[in-house]
Amino acid sequence: MSVPAVRLRPTMSSDLDFVISVEQHTLNRPFITPWDRTQHEGAIRFPDFRHFIVEAGASYPSAGFAILQGCRNPHRSIELKRIVLLPALHGQGIGRECIRWLAQMAFRDLGAHRFWLDVKALNVRAQALYHGEGFVEEGRLRESVRTVEGYDSLIVMSMLAQEHAARSSLRVSQ
Repeated sequence: MSVPAVRLRPTMSSDLDFVISVEQHTLNRPFITPWDRTQHEGAIRFPDFRHFIVEAGASYPSAGFAILQGCRNPHRSIELKRIVLLPALHGQGIGRECIRWLAQMAFRDLGAHRFWLDVKALNVRAQALYHGEGFVEEGRLRESVRTVEGYDSLIVMSMLAQEHAARSSLRVSQ
């Protein structure tokens, strides 16, 4: 399977209708805790965040968005706050390529020591992706998120700079 070309660009205020629509899509909602427009506007403006539009394919149409948080964290611990793609693009390798770009950005460009995220326990597809990209499960916040059906747990996962460097050098040598 050929992965479409992927790039990230900073989100503009004019992109927020798209961002909200992707986040509110019925196939994405069970896996995230949606933000309102004001929260996204803050993430675009506040220097501790990096808010990106994911573009993929031949002419780079908008495919989703991603948010990093903690970009000015004194402990050099950066969070992958969110990555959401259009449901029609799931399973095409775009998410994996985004994770690789975001990890490289966190470690190389932002000087992270630790790159981390939390993922809902019911989101087994994303968990498999994160494990496959070298994230290690650190623990679970049991039934910490309220859902329509009741509660779901959050799984905290991370990757350290030396782990990312080792994976990156293996990919280059292959």
